[in-house]
Amino acid sequence: MFKGLQWKVVMIFVSVVIAIMTVAGTFMFFSVTNSYYELFADEMDSVFTESLLEQMKTGAAAGEDYVKQVLSAYTARIGIDSYRNYYILEAQSGQVIDSSAVPGDSFSMHTPNMIMALSGQVGREVNPRASVMDYAVPVQGDGFFYVIYVRDTMQELTAVIERIVSIVLQALLLGVSIALCLGYFLSRTITTPIQNLTHKVQGLAEGEFESKIEVKSDDEIGTLTEAFNDMSTKLQEAMLQMSTEKNKVEAILVNMTDGVMAFATDGNLIHINPTARKMFSLSETESINFDEFFEKNHADIRLGDLLYLEDNRFMERDIELANLSIKASFVVFEDELDNKGSVLVVLHDVTRQQKLENARREFVANVSHELRTPLTTVKSYAETLLDMVDGTDVPVSFINTIVNETDRMTRLVKDLLVLSSLEQSGQLNKSSFDMKVLLAEVVDTLSLVAKEQGHRLNLKTKGDFSDFYGDRDRLEQLLYNIISNSLKYTPNGGKIEVTAERIYNTVYIRVKDNGIGIPEKDLGRIFERFYRVDKARSRQQGGTGLGLAISKNIVDAHEGNISIMSALQKGTEVTISLPVLPPELAG
Repeated sequence: MFKGLQWKVVMIFVSVVIAIMTVAGTFMFFSVTNSYYELFADEMDSVFTESLLEQMKTGAAAGEDYVKQVLSAYTARIGIDSYRNYYILEAQSGQVIDSSAVPGDSFSMHTPNMIMALSGQVGREVNPRASVMDYAVPVQGDGFFYVIYVRDTMQELTAVIERIVSIVLQALLLGVSIALCLGYFLSRTITTPIQNLTHKVQGLAEGEFESKIEVKSDDEIGTLTEAFNDMSTKLQEAMLQMSTEKNKVEAILVNMTDGVMAFATDGNLIHINPTARKMFSLSETESINFDEFFEKNHADIRLGDLLYLEDNRFMERDIELANLSIKASFVVFEDELDNKGSVLVVLHDVTRQQKLENARREFVANVSHELRTPLTTVKSYAETLLDMVDGTDVPVSFINTIVNETDRMTRLVKDLLVLSSLEQSGQLNKSSFDMKVLLAEVVDTLSLVAKEQGHRLNLKTKGDFSDFYGDRDRLEQLLYNIISNSLKYTPNGGKIEVTAERIYNTVYIRVKDNGIGIPEKDLGRIFERFYRVDKARSRQQGGTGLGLAISKNIVDAHEGNISIMSALQKGTEVTISLPVLPPELAG
């Protein structure tokens, strides 16, 4: 109850009153005390003037009775009463000759003022810490030495101080009462609008946007109330817009043909649309965890790889179910502070496309097989005719054309068979071998071609590749394709550099030339089958348009990556990254 703002304001009022009254009371206490001390000393000074003291000295020569008579005459001026008395002492013996005090009253002979009087000086020092006030005057002459000592017990001052304290306490009590009442009512003018705002905020949290708070003042509270009403209106509009957008998104997700799944960073499912549930035959109540779900469906992906590896913020995986082929796309979403928020998975049903692709591959394979036999027959008969001609030029050139075109068709069929084999099965004849030796063999084989064209073909390796595990024949074909392309498309006298470096479990092979280069618009399609940048030059060089497509399939089959950077008339750089050991062996 007393923790609220209203009571804090009240306590501030009360604290201010207490502080003021305490300061005032303290000031009054010290002022009255000091005034009383000064008044006592001034009164004594006004009585014991130099003329009176001279008169007393003259009279004291005749005897002590004269001194007694003088003090008796000045009793009223000295202020003698029950708390203030005078004493006449014989200085040498310290004997009290006369006194206004009741018999038996005692006092100290060792006060500072008494000591000063015994030394022949007037003792009028005031000590606020002393329990009494005193005043000592020496009366000294030939043959006599008296001390007149006035002592005040400060009972009057004590009574005055007690009265002041009583008045201050009464005033304090009254002031606190007034402060409580005034603070309570004044604080309500502040806390009531704040309480209204608090209730309104609680209502906003529960979705109540309709009611507004009445503005009753033009001060800061009124400004705050107006701002809150304005915020409430805008928040209502924003919530309505968000609700509309949410309904649109829900409608899209429910009716879209692709499956959508969303996972939190802890791997738990936070959203799934009906299409995705239907794809995987999932019930409404089934609990789904990212890693467990995709491991069960052989997707070979982990949530940690998506969240914490920069290169894996977008990934794709193929999922094969009993009657469905699904291409899953994974993407990480981040919030405004670049914190990883969730993982979105879009599931595309590619069953029909997969069937068409399989049919196309099967057709290409069948056609390639069917073409091999007639091409072999055509070439055999053409070579036989070539042996039978009698040396005339025309038939020989015709037959040579038939032989050359047959060779080109044979290479094309051979490449198609290799590509179909890689695309259909992807099976590799893997073994352990030294990649450095393989690189040296391929470069050595192509060095003769390089010399014929005036090229400088160099090989540089760094690291140990002796434990490389892969299909040696396919990788030899890959390296031959890439390096021979550099030789073909580099003008005579060029430079081709082949470098290989091992970093942890990955071998990076780079083939860099200073040839004619590839236009930027063609880089995106360079790995497509039958795609040629310069068709006339490719045919002239005897290419089939399948070399790079085969190379990419070989790299993919080894779970590696191949990329090309190129600039026209400056050269091309091909980068191949291959795992030395597959994940299951690398451990």
